[in-house]
Parts: sequence; structure tokens; C-alpha cells
Amino acid sequence: MADTAVAEPFALPKKPRNGRKALKEKNTSVAAELQPTSESPIPPPMSKDDPTKENHESLSQPKKGKSRAAAGAASKKRQQMKENASAAASGFEKDLMEMQEMLEKLKIEKEKTEELLKEKDEMLKMKEEELETRGKKQEKLQVELKKLQKLKEFKPTVTFPIFQTMKDKEQDKKEKKKKNCPEKKRPSPPYILWCKDQWNEIKKENPEAEFKEIANILGAKWKNISAEEKKPYEERYQAEKEAYLQVMAKEKRENEAMKLFEDENKQKTAMELLDQYLQFKQEAEKENKKTKKEKDPLKPKQPMSAFFLFSNERRAALLAENKSVTEVAKITGEEWKNMSERKRAPYEEKAKKKKETYLQEMEIYKQTKEEETANLRKEEEEQMKLQKQEALQLLKKKEKTDNIIKKTKEKRQKKKKEVDPNKPKKPASSYLLYSKEARKNILEKEPEIDNKTLTLKISLQWKEMSEEERKKWNEKAAEAMETYKKELEAYNKTVVVGASSTSTTEKLK
Repeated sequence: MADTAVAEPFALPKKPRNGRKALKEKNTSVAAELQPTSESPIPPPMSKDDPTKENHESLSQPKKGKSRAAAGAASKKRQQMKENASAAASGFEKDLMEMQEMLEKLKIEKEKTEELLKEKDEMLKMKEEELETRGKKQEKLQVELKKLQKLKEFKPTVTFPIFQTMKDKEQDKKEKKKKNCPEKKRPSPPYILWCKDQWNEIKKENPEAEFKEIANILGAKWKNISAEEKKPYEERYQAEKEAYLQVMAKEKRENEAMKLFEDENKQKTAMELLDQYLQFKQEAEKENKKTKKEKDPLKPKQPMSAFFLFSNERRAALLAENKSVTEVAKITGEEWKNMSERKRAPYEEKAKKKKETYLQEMEIYKQTKEEETANLRKEEEEQMKLQKQEALQLLKKKEKTDNIIKKTKEKRQKKKKEVDPNKPKKPASSYLLYSKEARKNILEKEPEIDNKTLTLKISLQWKEMSEEERKKWNEKAAEAMETYKKELEAYNKTVVVGASSTSTTEKLK
């Protein structure tokens, strides 16, 4: 039995994957195997005098070798167990190290992901803010667009003054040239007037002569003509010249007057327009409704076609059958297509009659419109005449004011000229006294300097000067002022004495 017990293989526990709990369980299982069981009875101690001792000893001698073998096997088992435990501990340490490395990597990755999330959040916030600002801008633009649309509806009730534009003036000039107004034409000099009279005679004398040759002959003849023969042509030229100058002066005066009048009226109309615009703007802010274009109520309406007359008759019946507008339009269109010419004839006759009446009404309307335009033109012409008169009055007023201003200026200039040369002049200030000396010094150093830069330099130097440096110039200015006051007093006394002497002489006379 003992041999069989030693020969049996010892079942080692498997290597645990992870954890200390498994190791503890293994150690406990091995200890349990090694401990004696409670079921196996422990033999009592043998006494020396026991007769069975000899028998026992004799029996135990052959068993000693067997127990030693069992002890060796047990020690081997213990060594294997220790080796297994140490291997498990080293594997556990490696697993721990790997786990720590993994944890560190995970922490780094977590930090990176958090940073990325923060950046994304910031980007989202920026985009939201941009969207909000865009939305606000769009709202503002829509409001401005509505305002502009409303401004299109602005219709001022200001009566604009009728003024001739540059194009109209040019057209008038061309028309006058075509009409050949003798007053507006520049007068030709006496030589040309004489040439016009003598041209045909010289042409008859020299029929083959060209324009240049005839001109040369006339020029030579004009030189040899006496002053008495030239006199009628010169008188004629002067008379035409005077008439031309009068007409041109009148036109120039009218143009100046009209320009003045236009400027005044422009200012008035601009002010009226501004007031009306402000009122319109206030009303537009209150009401955001669009106003439709005003149509002429007197203008006749266009007649309906034959198809529309038929559809108007048919519409009431179709609408009574609870049909929509689109359905009614489709049905009437199909019926009209399939309708024969006989059935269409009454509608076409009605349409023809209505068209004829419309054309007659349109002719009457056009005639009335033409009459209105003719009346407006007449009114405009009358207004132009009145405006010219007003403009001339304004020009007269302006001339009067200009004359008054001229006279006052002349009077002032005379007073300035009549200044007594003996009267003492005011002395220069401290700055002027300094600038005279500084100017000389700077020009000596920098002869090519500009006047502007020179004055700037002097002013900067004066500003940077201390009160002690300025004291010298202030004293000089004060001395000059005192001398000036004394001279003025003496001059005033002489003036008073002279005035009194002149008055006495006048009385004596």
C-alpha cells in the first residue's frame, strides 16, 4: 500500500491568469493536502513497560525506509510549489507594469481628447456668433430695402419751376440761326459790305477769274478808294454794330437775371422738397403698405374679347356647381375650342361693337390730352415771361446792392489813403522784434530755405524759449510802446491846435 502511495503522481494546481486570490486558494489547497486529516486516528504514546512495544518496534523497522521516501517526495512538492508561487508573483508584477503603462497612455489620450473637445466647442461658439451677426445684418438690410422700396413711392407735390436746360438753349440758338435773325447776326465790317456790292461787277468784267483772283482785285481797289466813298459803308457798319450790341446786352442781362431767379427758385423748391420728404418718411414708418400706381380715371378701358364675353356668361353657372376657378377656366376654354362658328358669331359681334366704341372714346381722349398739353405749354410760356420779369427785378436789386457795396469800399479806401503821414506808427511786438533778428541769422546759415519753413522755425524757437530769454525782447517792446505813446500825445496836441486855427480862419473869412 505504501508503494502504491509513493508511485501515485501529485496533481499540481494550474498557473493562475491574474490576481492574488487564486494564489491564496492554491496555497490553502496544498496545505490542506499536507495536513493530517481528522478522520485518521493518531496512535497513543507507547510506554516503556508495554509488552507490545517489542512487537511494535519489530514491525516499525521495515517501515522506516518507506517514510523517508515519502518525506523526500513531500519536500520536492514544496520546492515546486515555491517555484510556482515565485513565477506567479513575477507574472503578476509584469501584468501590473503593463496595466500602469496602459493607464498612463489612456490619461494622455484623455487629455488630448479633452483639448480637442474644447477647441471644437470654441469653434462652435464662434460659428454661432457669426450666424447671429449675419442674421442681424440680414435683418438690417431687409429693413433698409423696405425703406428704399417705400422711398420709390415718394411723389412730391412741389411745382417745379420751368427752366431751360443747356440742350434747350442750344436748340433755340440753332433755330434762331436757321431763321436768320438780322438782329442776332454779327455785323460785317465796311470792307466786306463794299465787296458784296462790287462782287458782281468784277465777276462780269472777269468771267474766267477764280475766287482768289477776284478777292485780290477787290483788295487792291479798296486801298485806292477815297475816304468819302468808304464813309457810307462805315456808317452802315456802325449802325448795325450798335443794334447788335444792344440786342446782345439785352440778352446777356436777361440770362443773368434768369440765372439769379433760377438759383433762388432752386433753393425754395429744395426746401419744400425736403419738408415733404421728411413728412413722407414719418408716414412711411407708420404705414408699411405699398401704394399702387395711379391710373388715369378718364382713360377708357380696353374692351373684352369674344372668348371673355362667353366665359363671363358661363362662369356663374359653373360656380353654382361648386367648381373652382381653375376648373371653370379649363371648362370654358375647352367649350370655346369645340364651339361652332354659328354659336361664336353673337359674341364676336358684341366684341366688335365694343371695340368700335372704345376706339371712338380713345380718339376723344387723345384730343382732350392734346388740348391739355397745348394749354400747359401756353401756361409755361406765360410763366416764363413772368419769371423773366421777376428775374430782371432781382437783377436790379442786386445791382443796387453791388453799387452800395462798391461805394462803401471806395470810401474806406479813400480814408486809408488820407491817413496823415506825420502820425506815429504802432511799435512792433516782442515776437516781431525777435523774428526780425532770427530771420537774418537763419538766412545767413540757410540761404535756400523757404519762407514757410523759415516762419515755422522762428515760431518753434519762440515757443521753446524760456521767460528769462524772452525778457530781453519784452523790455524792448515795452520801451518802444512808451515812446509811441509819448509821440501820439504830442501828435494829438498838434492836430487839436491845427483844427482850432483852421476854424478861426474860417470864421474871420
